[in-house]
Amino acid sequence: MSDEPGTIVVIEDDPNIADLVDMYLRRDGFRVIQASTAKAGLEAVAREHPRLVVLDIGLPDRMDGLEVCRTLRATSDVPVVILTARDAEVDRILGLELGADDYVTKPFSPRELVARVRAILRRSEPSARSGAGTLRIGDVEVDLDRHEIRLAGDVVAFTTREFDLLACLADNEGLVLSRRQLLDGVWGADWVGDDRTVDVHVRQLRKKLGGALPLTTVWGVGYRLG
Repeated sequence: MSDEPGTIVVIEDDPNIADLVDMYLRRDGFRVIQASTAKAGLEAVAREHPRLVVLDIGLPDRMDGLEVCRTLRATSDVPVVILTARDAEVDRILGLELGADDYVTKPFSPRELVARVRAILRRSEPSARSGAGTLRIGDVEVDLDRHEIRLAGDVVAFTTREFDLLACLADNEGLVLSRRQLLDGVWGADWVGDDRTVDVHVRQLRKKLGGALPLTTVWGVGYRLG
């Protein structure tokens, strides 16, 4: 990660929570832009080009946080951390399927949120794997230097988590990796969440790469690429 932490846009309509997140992120060196509505948040992202977005689901205007996430994914690969009181599994899965890199439920630890932000930014930094080269699986290329995934030479849009998951699988081509191994390798050993997170991201990889990705489910164990 670069020495300059950069800008984070916090889209949150509760001023107390927004100020709490703002305070802890600023303590860690980030520049923070607050937005209390979906419209203002999207405008801030377009204007500021932040390194990451912290996004609430329950926003006061007609567009909720999930719609904001969908809109961001159509125009940007900026990492998104959803911060919400909605803790139902269906909301978590939907948020991840729409392209969120992480999903944190309220009440939350501000220090843990900052740690998760830092972890995502470390993984999304192309220079973190500088000189690592390109992993190839058939027509799929995982360019670790450029932080790109290409299918038959064309760049395919991926979230940071999806990229890291595919890179982890490609780096262990031919081996069966359990969900726990994938969680530890991609999300970190301190990840708080269930194994379904892996399944959601695998589903997204298959959706985006189709039959070009030789990714096999080994029932009761995990996944194997190649």
